Amino acid sequence: MAYAVLTTSLELLSEVADGVTPERFDDPTPCAQWTVTQVLFHAAGDQHGWASMVGDSPLPTWDPFAPPTTLDGEVADLIEPAVRAATAAWASVDSGAESVRTPLPPFPTMPPELAAGACALDAAIHAWDIAVATGQPSPLTVALAEQLEPAARATVEPLRGFAYGPTVSEDFRDDAVAGLLRYLGRDPRWNG
Repeated sequence: MAYAVLTTSLELLSEVADGVTPERFDDPTPCAQWTVTQVLFHAAGDQHGWASMVGDSPLPTWDPFAPPTTLDGEVADLIEPAVRAATAAWASVDSGAESVRTPLPPFPTMPPELAAGACALDAAIHAWDIAVATGQPSPLTVALAEQLEPAARATVEPLRGFAYGPTVSEDFRDDAVAGLLRYLGRDPRWNG
């Protein structure tokens, strides 16, 4: 895949998902209305949605914005097919193409690099949501946050209130990770 930030973000989503045990399925997350199970379904559904737009993968069989509350089976059986579908779809994208289709309502198309960044942003941020909700270390690094920032700045405002909450007040001590999380409506110090 030609989009390193997307490869990294998808790998982080897989790694964090692998660390989720069934006793954590019902734990709260930074996505205030959703449990760990629901964020897992949402994250997987989003990647299937991207794969269906940039490739020819089918859409998920559930609504990513009304995710199921129960996971029967293994986390890997939910996340890995979504990551594989996204990886395969993006591998077929010509990085020199003028645009690709997106699942983001206000953006029917985008330049491939920006779209890959938006897809990566989704995977990385939900990896963070799941990690902090299940007691795992944050998967976000300063370097990754800096790579995700352009996609966030280009896509978040039209989606605020639908896919992102209000910006959380900044702190002068914020690094790039905390700044990105706050911009996306998350408290970087969230602890359940």
